[in-house]
Amino acid sequence: MVYLTTDHGLRTSRFTEGPVYVIVFSMSLEERIDQDFITARKNKDTVRSHFLGFIRAEMKNYAIDVKKEHLDDNEVLAILKKQKKRLSEAEKTIASSSRQDMIEELKKELAVLDQYLPAELSDEELTGIVTEVISFLGATSAKDMGRVMKEVMAKTAGAADGKKVSELVRSRLTA
Repeated sequence: MVYLTTDHGLRTSRFTEGPVYVIVFSMSLEERIDQDFITARKNKDTVRSHFLGFIRAEMKNYAIDVKKEHLDDNEVLAILKKQKKRLSEAEKTIASSSRQDMIEELKKELAVLDQYLPAELSDEELTGIVTEVISFLGATSAKDMGRVMKEVMAKTAGAADGKKVSELVRSRLTA
């Protein structure tokens, strides 16, 4: 007897004799966003469904551009980071105006987006990674910044802002 299960529940058969095996299928980030979109539509959560619909459209456009049927998690994360940057910049722009309703909507969208992005590294963790990479590569001057940045960004795997990493690496190499 084989039971198949996904992240959304257990499918069973009415036959119960014999050994029982459980096969778990993990969902990709793209599938998770699709499922959450459907759930948001069913629950009539307009902010979440509109925003996830927009993200799904961005993923579809990117998939068409790179001629792929499905995107891997790294490609989806790149799309999500791009959207986070866009929303953060829009929030700064709108903050100067008195449009409190738009600021609240942006904050809701950012909260939805943060559910799919990896947690940001703390300053101490990031400093430790930068120090470790600099000592490993033997970097001593600003000329080595490109190599250090490449390694740090690979190690952080999207859990750190590139601008923040750049400032930290520059300060470490020029000190």
